[in-house]
Parts: sequence; structure tokens; C-alpha cells
Amino acid sequence: MKADILARLQAAQAAKQPVALVTRLTDGLQLLWPQDEAPAPLVEAARTALADDAAQNVDYEGAAWFIHPHNPPLRLIIVGAVHIAQALVPMAQPLGFAVTVVDPRRAWATADRFPGITLVHEWTDDAMAQLAPDSRTAVVTLTHDPKLDDPALDVSLKSAAFYIGALGSRRTHAKRVARLTEMGHGAEALARIKSPVGLDIEAVTAAEIGLSIIAEIVAVRRGAALGTRARPPVAA
Repeated sequence: MKADILARLQAAQAAKQPVALVTRLTDGLQLLWPQDEAPAPLVEAARTALADDAAQNVDYEGAAWFIHPHNPPLRLIIVGAVHIAQALVPMAQPLGFAVTVVDPRRAWATADRFPGITLVHEWTDDAMAQLAPDSRTAVVTLTHDPKLDDPALDVSLKSAAFYIGALGSRRTHAKRVARLTEMGHGAEALARIKSPVGLDIEAVTAAEIGLSIIAEIVAVRRGAALGTRARPPVAA
């Protein structure tokens, strides 16, 4: 690998930018997509490799090419160390998510309740700013407390997080939207919030709600057209 390619790859990784290393196996020629231009078949293969998190082999113009995706870590940030979070965490981990639970209430966010999980006890605005959600990050707020949920949503809406979900009824969400509107968020940004959170499976228990949330996160990540809830329009 040439020094220029290596430097750009390392810079992309440090900036948490998804890139694909495209190598022609016959002579070792390398491109870093999307920074470098590439023929359409290689671009499509690079997109697929990044979306699937899996390497691709491609034949193009009589030569074999190898597509190696370099994605940022897949992360799930949960705001609120509540019972639903306890159910959600063990479902997310086998799916490849590095899970962080944010809650300044130390009596809730304990290693006993969340063994082996990164716990952040700072207030949510500071915590989320440090965690810096990116395009490989899902954020779920579960506290029902505007003092904790709203700052986390404010930071998330300014980020490239691929999923933002918030627990609460439609009435609760309408009030939430009004508060976030006052904070400067427009209708297009607010429409990113999945609330009521999770697929509509008539979930009742904490485990069922956790299942509906992780299923919706996977569906959004994979671009699946599943039966999400009919969500009310966000007022302009």
C-alpha cells in the first residue's frame, strides 16, 4: 500500500468516515472510494461492501478487483438506564453494536445492571457531544425526562446518526417536538425521530419493547420497508 493511500485511509478512520479500499489484483493498483473516482461497476461494489460490511470480489474489464470496506464501529447509544435498556442491550450486542448507556443517575446506571457495558454518567448534552454520533450510530432516548432526553436529541439531530428513536406517546412526542422546535430544529430534522419508538408489534413488556426497537434499528440500517407505526406529521 502506498503511503498516500495509507495516510488517507487512516485519516478517514480517525474521522469515522466509511471508505472502501479498491485493489486491482493483477498489478496492485489501489483506489480509496469515495475519495477517488472509480468506474461505475466498482463504485456499486464499493457501496455494497460498505452497506453489507463484507468484502467483495469483482471482475472488471478482464481484471480481478478486491473491495475491502473500512467502516466506523457500529454503535448504539442508549439514553436512560431503565428496564427497557436492560432488555435492549443484550439484543443489540450479538448484532455487532458497541453499546453505551448514558445516564447521570448513578443509582440506575450501574455495572450490576449493565455488566460489561460502557456507562457514561455525565449530563446528556456533554456526554453526547463527546460520543459524537456518526453515520454508523443509532441513538435511543428512554428516560421520559425532557432534561435528559431533549439535550441528547438536540445533539443527535445535528449529527449524521442513521437512527434516532425516542420513547413516549404521541402526545408526549408532540410536546417534545414543540420544545425541539424552539431549540431551532425544523420539520425535516424532527421527522428523523422515530416516536413512538420501535416497530408496531403491540409490545407491552420491557423485553417486547426492546425487541421492537432493535428490529426497527436493523430495518432502518438495512433499508427494509417494514410496517413501522403511522407516525403523526411534524408541525412546521
